[in-house]
Amino acid sequence: MRKRTMARESALKILYAIDITKDAPDKCINNFWLSQDKAAREVRNYADDIVLGVCNNRERIDELVSECATNWELGRMAVIDRNILRLGAYELIFMDEIPPKVAINEAIDIAKRYGD
Repeated sequence: MRKRTMARESALKILYAIDITKDAPDKCINNFWLSQDKAAREVRNYADDIVLGVCNNRERIDELVSECATNWELGRMAVIDRNILRLGAYELIFMDEIPPKVAINEAIDIAKRYGD
């Protein structure tokens, strides 16, 4: 598995933990990496960037996802699905260095593996 894909999956797991536990992002990030001691620094850095970016822009991301999710309320979505959408939206909107088709394809692949 590619490093960026591993980082996205790690970010998803951390975002899920934040959503479930309501703990601060830094706490969930630290707890996650304690159990992943062999992760490459590049994977950790990219995952952390995604998590912090999603958390810092969550209100705007949630607004945009809600606008596009016709007949769905964000709060009624499965936690994992909601965070896959947040992750993908963050890469699409805020990470100019990621081509849109890559962000979309990666989010779809993650949804196939983890989504409900």
